[in-house]
Amino acid sequence: MTATVPLTTLVGHLDRYLDAGAARDYAPNGLQVEGRSEVGHLVTGVSASEELLEQAVARGADAGLVHHGLFWEGMPRVLTGPMRRKVALLLRHEISLLGYHLPLDRHPEVGNNAVAARALGLVDLTPFALHEGLPTGFFGRFPAPVAATELVARCRGLFRQEPLAFLAGPDPLTTVGIVSGGAQREVHQAIAAGLDAYITGEATEWVMATARENRIHYLAVGHHAGERLGVLTLGEHLTRELGLEVTFVDIPNPV
Repeated sequence: MTATVPLTTLVGHLDRYLDAGAARDYAPNGLQVEGRSEVGHLVTGVSASEELLEQAVARGADAGLVHHGLFWEGMPRVLTGPMRRKVALLLRHEISLLGYHLPLDRHPEVGNNAVAARALGLVDLTPFALHEGLPTGFFGRFPAPVAATELVARCRGLFRQEPLAFLAGPDPLTTVGIVSGGAQREVHQAIAAGLDAYITGEATEWVMATARENRIHYLAVGHHAGERLGVLTLGEHLTRELGLEVTFVDIPNPV
């Protein structure tokens, strides 16, 4: 039997649990659009696309919870076009929208990076990759050295797509850092930490040479693929702690 909780209870729980106001972010964390006052069914997903919000309506959700919300630093402050349609859809159906960006990257229990690190078999996790004074990622070690091709295979299985891999580090390898999303520049912090491998979501032109010149493995596993894990695990937490019905909806994105 699932429970229904006040929207304020859900928002307060998430804000506290994820420490939403700990550091400056590129986006507002927490409640972004206010809908009905009670929440029993929550739809979760990576990004607040129109397709995801339509799924929330179709599934009768009271609220949506995403990693990438509607509002971002530097974006136009107008409700026109797709933004108008998305906000109107939420308000028309009284569906709330909550978004948690960097707090859901850095969290040691349900965060994208900690969950991925544990799933890959890393132990002794240590926060790293500072942003605004707080770490956003984790590094750890394998209990026994792992072949570079085995790391690629584990990433392929976990993230459900083929990683773009520049295998330029020690083989076998032991230490790996993970910062999900578009964290290409954080490879320099992985290099400074002396890590054997670095995993993030995306790659840019200079990454291959940087990996080769610094003898580090670089794996781009997909921005979207690498950030499914946090909302999935957070949804399980909300079912366990608040009794909510939570449905994860994946809108596949190869990037």
